[in-house]
Amino acid sequence: MIKYRIGEMLSMVEKEIIIKNKTGLHARPAAILVQTANKFKSDIFLEKDEDRVNAKSIMGVMMLAAAEGSKIKIIANGSDENEAIEEISRLLESNIDEEEKV
Repeated sequence: MIKYRIGEMLSMVEKEIIIKNKTGLHARPAAILVQTANKFKSDIFLEKDEDRVNAKSIMGVMMLAAAEGSKIKIIANGSDENEAIEEISRLLESNIDEEEKV
């Protein structure tokens, strides 16, 4: 979905996903998400309920306290916003850092 800000012709891309990671966005998955977000030039935010945080900030992502099943909105604005949304949504919809240990 593309939205336009009033008075500006800047596009903003948004996508809603559900956290599938059994332990939610605890420290290690949050760090992986932040590293991924920082690869992009676009401004990237995560929104849960009515809280919006910078996806490039480990403290912000941790403050969301996103558990398994949480609905998260990813918002990106910038030159590589579509690529950012796709990569981050794939990451959040996966089982980040839940490889089975033998």
